[in-house]
Amino acid sequence: MGFKTILNIVTDADVSAPPLERALAISKVEDAHLDVMCLGIDRTQTGYYYAGANALVQQETLIRAREEAETLETSIRQRLSTETVAWSVESGVAQLAGLARIIAHRARFADLVVLPKPYGKSRGQEIEAIVEAAMFEGHAPVLVVPDSCEAATIPRRVVVAWNESTEALSAIRAALPALRAAEEVNIAIIDPPTHSPDRSDPGGALSQMLVRHGVKAEISVLAKTMPRVSDVLLRHARDIDADLMVMGAYGHSRFREAILGGATRNMLEHAEVPVLMAH
Repeated sequence: MGFKTILNIVTDADVSAPPLERALAISKVEDAHLDVMCLGIDRTQTGYYYAGANALVQQETLIRAREEAETLETSIRQRLSTETVAWSVESGVAQLAGLARIIAHRARFADLVVLPKPYGKSRGQEIEAIVEAAMFEGHAPVLVVPDSCEAATIPRRVVVAWNESTEALSAIRAALPALRAAEEVNIAIIDPPTHSPDRSDPGGALSQMLVRHGVKAEISVLAKTMPRVSDVLLRHARDIDADLMVMGAYGHSRFREAILGGATRNMLEHAEVPVLMAH
């Protein structure tokens, strides 16, 4: 099974350019259909204006959001007009409060959702909401693309972050098309627990499963020499010159990660290569 429906959601022309190019590149390799959804975001917070102003403010923000969506759609159509892959573009307006429902409805029918990093410069809160809605409500794997990434077609070296969790296994299964195509897949295990069923052979069962799928897999057992797991993974990715990371998302609650931090949030903040995540 490959990626046959690629969904890219655009809310900002500059921020969304690298994910669009990556989605287009994947569509070419996989002979997939590229769906691009251009959203104008209405950030109106009802109840925060003086009496009688709500209707007027809401009307103005809706008009502005609609104009932004139409501008984005025109730009994306122009960009894709010369491409030979099958593609479609649509635009719409969404309020922050209703964003999850819209994204979930589209993401659940996609094999892969390609999005920008949700944290960093020029990021609105809607991008974080879109990433989480695609994974949690849409149950879709999400490829998060940093701003500096080029539109590589096939990953050469992939790091798979393995901690025996259900989330990690979901991400690995979703990433199988990319893993099979890669020249090298490195299963990274950080401080494997001594009570694990695979304690005598960390990652052995996963490696066997991947090899049977035609994946060129090897295992690296890493020590947690840095305070955060994400830092160890990022350093390992740099050391082996990886161009894709695969990992499970939000093993803890999103609220806990938002307040206290966690591997998922830290990775989304500091990733230097695209990260394929699933929950």
